[in-house]
Amino acid sequence: MGVGREDKSLFLIDASIYIFQSHFSTQVHCSNRKNQDLSALYGFIQFLLQFLSRAQPVFAAIAHDESLFCGFRHDLCGHYKSNRELPDDNLSMQLKGCHCIGDILGLSSFRSQVYEADDIIGTIASRIRKEGSENTLEAPPMIQIVSRDKDLAQLLLTDRDCLWDFSGNRRRFRSHIKEEFGILAEQLPDYLGLAGDSVDCISGVPGIGAVTAGQLLRKFSTLDEIYQNLDAVAQMKIRGAGRLARLLEENRDAAELSRKLATIVCEVADRDEDFGKVNLSDLSVCVPDLHELRSFLVEYSFCCTESNEIIRRAAQLTKDSAE
Repeated sequence: MGVGREDKSLFLIDASIYIFQSHFSTQVHCSNRKNQDLSALYGFIQFLLQFLSRAQPVFAAIAHDESLFCGFRHDLCGHYKSNRELPDDNLSMQLKGCHCIGDILGLSSFRSQVYEADDIIGTIASRIRKEGSENTLEAPPMIQIVSRDKDLAQLLLTDRDCLWDFSGNRRRFRSHIKEEFGILAEQLPDYLGLAGDSVDCISGVPGIGAVTAGQLLRKFSTLDEIYQNLDAVAQMKIRGAGRLARLLEENRDAAELSRKLATIVCEVADRDEDFGKVNLSDLSVCVPDLHELRSFLVEYSFCCTESNEIIRRAAQLTKDSAE
């Protein structure tokens, strides 16, 4: 797709970030001919068109969240993400469109009733790394996770991988995670097991915050190692070390459950989950299907102004690809 494309990158897009960013934005407004709100869908389409134009990806995939209140983590903990609400009829209609538009624009899209978007991204990244390591003729591609969600940083396993906050145009590598949290990227599940995460209703250990969690993981590399050395924890040269050891002992179940909730699944063997079977060639980006795009815009009753703009930008992508 033109000069300057990042041939060695696989872009993995966390869809929900960009769908809900548009849904709640005061600057994105779109209603269809039936006067139904289409802001989330329109904003997501705009994001995808901009992403395709800027990144000029050769390989990419979109991961959607569809497991709200029904995924495996909710079986483990009823309070997990209990601060979320199910979408109303209008948003459900738009989410359905968001699930379809990626394929129409030439991007592979995946969703699951059991696994979250993070797990889809983690599993695909793991499979592509493994495929690359088995191919002695070519190095694995750079993994660029298009999201600003810190939880996904645990997937940055090499210095080449990054989290790309597309809207802020900021890339965070392993070194940035170390600077920000004081721990290695792969320690994030243990960190959240200790400190918790109020955004996802993950409790962690009551009384342990970010600073203490970082201190513990710099001395003991994992949650398991911490629990194997509670006596040593009590002797640490930090304020309240003895009380800290007691807190850990009394809340071990909560810590281990919190870590499990925060750990991204990177291997899915379920045959019904198509993202668990992909190869890099399956994620090749194609040119937009303009015929399907026109039909889609009619189906969702987009007004002429928005439809013409979307078609024009998609056609430009097709032209750029041909050149």
